[in-house]
This record gives sequence, C-alpha cells and structure tokens, in this order.
Amino acid sequence: MTELLDRTITKLKTLSVEQQDAIAMIILEELEDEMQWNNSFERSQDVLVKLAKEALSEYHAGKTQELDLETL
Repeated sequence: MTELLDRTITKLKTLSVEQQDAIAMIILEELEDEMQWNNSFERSQDVLVKLAKEALSEYHAGKTQELDLETL
C-alpha cells in the first residue's frame, strides 16, 4: 500500500460508519467504471485501427477538409 493510500485510510477511519460507507461506495464505483472503460478500450482496438485507416484513406483521396473552429 502506498503512503498516500495509508494516510487516506487512517483519516477515513475517523469518520462515521455512514460516511465511510459512502466514500467506499464512491471509490468502488470509480474503480468499476475504470475497469469497464479499460475493457471497452481494449476490445475496440480493431475498430479504432479500421477507422484510422479509413480516415487516412479519405485524407489521401482529398475527401476531407480542414476543420474551421468558427463554423462549429
């Protein structure tokens, strides 16, 4: 365990049970979201490569235009 995490847990222990549970739920949800994002990103690599190749092909074929931030 890192020193920062250890200090954080020490401070959390001073909170009420309800506050500890609330913070624990936030942390668990954040960890779950991060895991889901990582899994989705790993599974999408083939699609991302395909899209990048299509974009480059369109660029080289002259089918793209420069982005004009004023028209967004």
